Amino acid sequence: MSIRPIPRQALFVFVLLVCCSPLFGQNAPAKKNARPSEPDSTGEQTKPREFVPEFRYEFKKPEFVVSHVIIEHDVNGTGRITFDKRDAEESITDPFQLSEKTIAILKDLWEKLDFINSKEVYQSPERDYAHLGTMDLTMRKNGSERTASFNWTENPDAKALTDEYKKIGNQFIWMFDMNVARRNQPLEAPRILTGLDSYLRRDSIADPEQMIPFLKELEDDERIPLIARNHAGRIVKSIEKAKKD
Repeated sequence: MSIRPIPRQALFVFVLLVCCSPLFGQNAPAKKNARPSEPDSTGEQTKPREFVPEFRYEFKKPEFVVSHVIIEHDVNGTGRITFDKRDAEESITDPFQLSEKTIAILKDLWEKLDFINSKEVYQSPERDYAHLGTMDLTMRKNGSERTASFNWTENPDAKALTDEYKKIGNQFIWMFDMNVARRNQPLEAPRILTGLDSYLRRDSIADPEQMIPFLKELEDDERIPLIARNHAGRIVKSIEKAKKD
């Protein structure tokens, strides 16, 4: 049986189709995964707005386990915490959103100090506790900026303000540590939850109620031991009970 040759015209059409196919084209544009920024009203590409904090707290003590803490935020409580830990190779930065309760406390204390206009020196003239670390408070407002540094103060509002920032630091650094444990060191979870118990007993967390959704996540997280999940549940009940009382 003889095989009929393919007509030359049909062969030409076949080759043309193959060469023009997107699968074989050498000059097809590469697919881009990144979504381009949207143009503004002038038609130009917009850039992300830079975060400019109006309030800043800084703590420094190289010998401590957490040797350096910076807390920055705006009037709405949107901010970030940066900290150095003894076992970490570099600084860690995490964003946060303060609760309305914490925002109100901070606002009241900054206003009582009239910080941006005040000339008061908060450092105690009689007590120098530099071995416990140095604290800086900074406010930026209407083009003005003021920073005050001290390690001990007799001013009750300045002390209350730094105490509140310490509580904020405790809250968000604890949550960061727990998230690391959930992903990488689940057997550390019971110990870390015991640390939260200690903070709560000493009233050293800014807003325990804000942590309830996070703690309820821990209750259902099968990556961590059952003892830790049950412990998280007990802490939730304790916080809810304190709220009712």
